[in-house]
Amino acid sequence: MNLTIHNTFLPADNPEASLAFWRDTMGFEVRNDVGYGDMRWITVGPPGQPQTSIVLHPPTVDPGLTDDEKRTIAELMAKGSYASIVLSAPNVDEAFEQVQKAGGDVVQEPIDQPYGLRDCAFRDPAGNMVRINQQ
Repeated sequence: MNLTIHNTFLPADNPEASLAFWRDTMGFEVRNDVGYGDMRWITVGPPGQPQTSIVLHPPTVDPGLTDDEKRTIAELMAKGSYASIVLSAPNVDEAFEQVQKAGGDVVQEPIDQPYGLRDCAFRDPAGNMVRINQQ
């Protein structure tokens, strides 16, 4: 079997702020921007990797969610513990500097982890954890 990751989904409760972060801070391309009423699904991805995308989506759009579940999702997003993504870069220190300089919400400066990799971490405007590993 030969599988690749085509899309992954991250919640975005403020589409404009999330778009600015992923496009302007992280340098991703905007591939699609679809609105329906007051909701938006924005697809972004790394330049040169058209096969891999992140879909920024309304976090509580599923009609099957109860009000309690919607509140729980909002609480988890506010804590930054609802969703995450791990990216990689040839030089994590350079990536960290660029994101920090652009105003990224720093969670962890670059460090060598005891399990053998160097990484750093940020939160996007929706509270999603964004880790960057050294390639």
